[in-house]
Amino acid sequence: MNRIIRILLVDDQGLFREGLRTLLEVQPDFQVVGEASNGEEALRLAATNQPEIILMDLRMPVMDGVTATRRIRDSFPSIHVIVLTTFDDDETVFDGLRAGAVGYLLKDVTSEKLCEAIRAASRGEYFMLPSITAKVMSEFTRMARTPRTVQGELIADLSSRELEVLRHVATGASNKEIADILVIAEGTVKNHLTSILAKLDARDRMQAVLKAREYGLI
Repeated sequence: MNRIIRILLVDDQGLFREGLRTLLEVQPDFQVVGEASNGEEALRLAATNQPEIILMDLRMPVMDGVTATRRIRDSFPSIHVIVLTTFDDDETVFDGLRAGAVGYLLKDVTSEKLCEAIRAASRGEYFMLPSITAKVMSEFTRMARTPRTVQGELIADLSSRELEVLRHVATGASNKEIADILVIAEGTVKNHLTSILAKLDARDRMQAVLKAREYGLI
């Protein structure tokens, strides 16, 4: 029997939430445990309904999705937030990811990709569509690199294998995809990621990639 993934829907459009609930609940491993119409309600339901995954719109009344995502990540670090919105301008994308979202999807995403993203987030992985990944990589290119002479003072050195893993994480690859590319076990990839997060003092994969790019590691 599949493990049940508990999901909270956060969107100010009731009709959209209704359709989303219908779509998700046909999946045998998904359970929608609540709906919220703004970020403030999302925070309350995150505490009481204990979801594993939150599908979060960004532009809502009372409290927007970026603020809610940041507060949920601070208060409930085991909950994974996936942004599901109509907006894909650079500022909105990076605001959502910096707040701690582990995925960023647009509302015209296919049901197959949405379900794939939820399952990936449940495994502790990031999931972004190629168009969003391209924006992230473009931002990396623009970011100023910290001189390598400073690098050693900031973080412990990463091994060559850890750097390989991190470079693939930066492209949006899942743990399984990285394992296949490097011909190693998926569990080994997870071990490398644990070490990478510790060495970079990063809370998650995205922050690790951002720090590595800032320090000139990738």
